[in-house]
Amino acid sequence: MTLIDDIRACRICAARFAATATAHAPRPVVWFQPSARILIAGQAPGMQVHLSGRPFADRSGDRLRDWMGVDADSFYDQSRIAIVPMAFCFPGYDAKGSDLPPPPICAATWRAPVMELLHPRLILLIGGHAQRWHLGHAAKDGVTQTVAGWRDHAPRIFPLPHPSWRNTGWLKRNPWFEAELLPVLRRTVQTILRETDDPTGSALPRPLP
Repeated sequence: MTLIDDIRACRICAARFAATATAHAPRPVVWFQPSARILIAGQAPGMQVHLSGRPFADRSGDRLRDWMGVDADSFYDQSRIAIVPMAFCFPGYDAKGSDLPPPPICAATWRAPVMELLHPRLILLIGGHAQRWHLGHAAKDGVTQTVAGWRDHAPRIFPLPHPSWRNTGWLKRNPWFEAELLPVLRRTVQTILRETDDPTGSALPRPLP
């Protein structure tokens, strides 16, 4: 079996999910190919993604695609864009109906092998879990501070807040995100997509400075 097959067959959290308020079975949502040069590192699928098997198949996805400046066809082309959250399965809800955090055992089991397979030129780190894993000690205290320090990691890595509608207030309080970060992110995304799509090979991917 390939690594992708192994992840899809994973049931390591079956008992954990059965004990949640949703009492659901594992359904790993695997969305990547080794050829992808853009990596979206999120948190974990939500209920809607769990049901559809398609990542960011909600309003959060609409906002994320707008941030990146890409259409749905480009976004869902696994050969170009890999979507690899810190947990492949929907973690479930707690008794109050809030999303549970991604189980650490998922990243401990699968993230290093996946990162060995992928060779992204651009990594988008959505939320604190992904930022802490990928940035380590370079991650600040809190998502806002980490995202505010985006220039320390660009143009290869962009820390982002979650594109959830719940963060609309955050966007209003931090106008620099849309005014300063997003234009650079969009240019970087478009440059990489153009280079990887060039059929002549004249614009082969190059390491970002």
